[in-house]
Amino acid sequence: MIPVRAKSKKLPVAKKASRRILLKLSGESLMGDRGYGIDPSTVEFMAFEIKKVVDSGVQIAVVIGGGNIFRGVEASVRGMERASADYMGMLATVINALALQNALERLGLQTRVQSAIEMRALAEQYIRRRAVRHLEKGRVVIFAAGTGNPYFTTDTAAALRAMEIGADIILKGTKVDGVYTADPMKDPDAKRYDKISYIDVLKYNLKVMDSTAITMCMDNNLPIVVFNIRKADNIKNILNGKGIGTLVSGDPKKRK
Repeated sequence: MIPVRAKSKKLPVAKKASRRILLKLSGESLMGDRGYGIDPSTVEFMAFEIKKVVDSGVQIAVVIGGGNIFRGVEASVRGMERASADYMGMLATVINALALQNALERLGLQTRVQSAIEMRALAEQYIRRRAVRHLEKGRVVIFAAGTGNPYFTTDTAAALRAMEIGADIILKGTKVDGVYTADPMKDPDAKRYDKISYIDVLKYNLKVMDSTAITMCMDNNLPIVVFNIRKADNIKNILNGKGIGTLVSGDPKKRK
């Protein structure tokens, strides 16, 4: 087992102010306390949290999953052809993206949904330069439909889009307050990491993001912060340098 390092007051990534971030939200995070679907009050809360970031002058893009509606991997295990199941999951992410867009625009924010699968009546088709231009104009860009390809998760889509738009960091919102040695919902003795390396995440199969996403971030030195999306001001506090969540980056021993 890798040692749990003492908590620091500030995350190393805070030494450089983030100008552009990518927020990764799971579909399950939109359920609230429901067992399925979208909880309007939860989506409204997340929209408020995103607005705080926009109001602070930081550009933000969002990649959203679809597990609250349909999970392609689970369907394929039950006998559905994998590619078809994954395409259905991509459509679920579009539903979630439209729900978040509606909540953001009711707060007065300008948004764009860009889909990796063309559906002109609902969203723009993903074009990297157009997405960057929207961000420069202060719009929230919501990336839907994953990468547009089966067999790739929305975690991989988040890593890919973050690098394409030149994001400084990925913030992954979850139901727990960071990365643990074990599932804290099942193991009361699980310990939270303050920071951890990409290699250790892969080595110990800690389920931060899928291995493809972690490897892409490692190869491009893109830090990830895993945090509790349900707690107010967490995003803003991370950007202000407070020790929220778990920082996943290069070897923590080598960081100053």
